[in-house]
Amino acid sequence: MVMMGVLAGCGGGGSSRPAVLTIGVVPKGSTHEHWKRVKVGAEKAAAEFTAAGTAVEVIWKGPLREDDREQQVQVVEGFISQGLAGLVLSPLDSSALRRPVEEAFAAGIPTVIFDSALATPNPTISYVSTDNGKGGRLAGRRMGELLGGKGVVLMLRYQEGSAATEEREQGFLDALREEFPAVEVISSDQYAGPTRDTAKRAAENLLNRFGDRVTGIYTPNESSTGGMLLALQDIGKAGVVTFVGFDYSSSFVGPLQRGEIHGFVAQHPVNMGYLSVKTLVEHLQGKAVPKVVDTGVIMVTADNLADASVQAVINPPEAR
Repeated sequence: MVMMGVLAGCGGGGSSRPAVLTIGVVPKGSTHEHWKRVKVGAEKAAAEFTAAGTAVEVIWKGPLREDDREQQVQVVEGFISQGLAGLVLSPLDSSALRRPVEEAFAAGIPTVIFDSALATPNPTISYVSTDNGKGGRLAGRRMGELLGGKGVVLMLRYQEGSAATEEREQGFLDALREEFPAVEVISSDQYAGPTRDTAKRAAENLLNRFGDRVTGIYTPNESSTGGMLLALQDIGKAGVVTFVGFDYSSSFVGPLQRGEIHGFVAQHPVNMGYLSVKTLVEHLQGKAVPKVVDTGVIMVTADNLADASVQAVINPPEAR
């Protein structure tokens, strides 16, 4: 039997409250706007199930930095020791988190993976995520079109072991190679690291080396996009170099409108958190759930920023 999270005691008059399904949700980090929106979606799903008669509690806990694999492993192991009903996990490292997930499975605690894939084989219930390869291709196509099919591009990667961003990076390169072969990729082997500050330093190094030649830049997540933007602004090249990023942040809207960012790929993190918890609870209820759930991805530009369909993704009512 699947472990039930927290069992409520008997109330007065001999009646008893229903068991509460306590679910641990473990993001890659705690600071980026992306994760805060995932949390909103996870709590929304829990509230809907509770209102419908299945009491669900979400415990949100993750590492502060998105390179602290050890802390994320400790969080998962701590949840296992508490005997929760289930786990929802975005693994910092596709390989390093496989063992804790296997331990959870052995303890009767099912896991849904979200945002970034876990290395296979693994015993997880479902994978809830953006189609990251598709998102990377959207970015590559946007870049190629803006450059008119020719130019010199660099890509600042995120960090090693992150399956989601590796897929975005590969999708970008594939789109350029297949659709815009005259675009030269001058650098694609440098990493931004986990924060906006580490990304800014890496971006400064790249711009010092290639700034005189580069005509296009791609970054695959929120912190690398933010760090690169700051570096471009510091040297007066924001808006001069074609810049395409990945992930939404409210701090990107002004630069997008000013032409300093020429587009960014937006995920739907509220939907991701919502569908991750929904999928796990339905599994715990004995329902069949899909092995892969696609949460959607779009390209945001200055031209479509005000569209209702875009605002529904980057500025959903639940996150305001």
